[in-house]
Amino acid sequence: MSKKLSKKQRYIIVGVTAAWGLIFIGSGISMSFMNTPITKTTKELKITQKRVANMKSNEILLKPMEQEINQPISMNVKDYLENANDIDNKIINELQLDTSMVNVNQAGDYTYTITYKKKTFNGTFTIKEKPLPDMVLTLKTLNLEVGSALSTDIQNYITETLTDEVKQNIKLDLTNVNTAQAGNYQYTVTYNGRLYTGTITIYEPNKTENPTKKPDDTTSTDNTETETNDSDK
Repeated sequence: MSKKLSKKQRYIIVGVTAAWGLIFIGSGISMSFMNTPITKTTKELKITQKRVANMKSNEILLKPMEQEINQPISMNVKDYLENANDIDNKIINELQLDTSMVNVNQAGDYTYTITYKKKTFNGTFTIKEKPLPDMVLTLKTLNLEVGSALSTDIQNYITETLTDEVKQNIKLDLTNVNTAQAGNYQYTVTYNGRLYTGTITIYEPNKTENPTKKPDDTTSTDNTETETNDSDK
């Protein structure tokens, strides 16, 4: 029968047979790949995921800073970054910190800046007052002779023993006291948000000596001055 086929027909039959052979071979190879574990692909996927997870955003986010008054200021730029771990060290080393506008000796809100490649980022820096010792003060009632000078030592007006820190934060107001005229006057002391009011009595000295007293007796003026000194303690 094959002798009756033309040359063209033989080529067609050979081509079809070869095509079917390639199909069967390809199917076998595909089945073998399907039956092979995909370990390599899984490993590559895990490596890719790990790389994506470890990628840094390099976004510069500044932290609101805060500290007590009269404390040294940090010059480490990482302390001012909200996301320092998410920025490459190479970029961090190129950041320029400027805290020149922050006054650490005065409480208030200030601005600091970080510059990177001509782009400036602004952050806030708050300097807080140091909390003062919480204490209640007891004011003295003072008796002073007309013409006496008013003491500027706050301890002379307060019963409690004061530390230097407390003294420095007390405001004494004696503007209503007139030592040139006898009378009762009020003075005020302000500490830690509290206002205290005390009394100062300005008196005229007794200049008339008592003739019944013996020569070794003290005069009334001396007695009054002693009482004044006692009240000042």
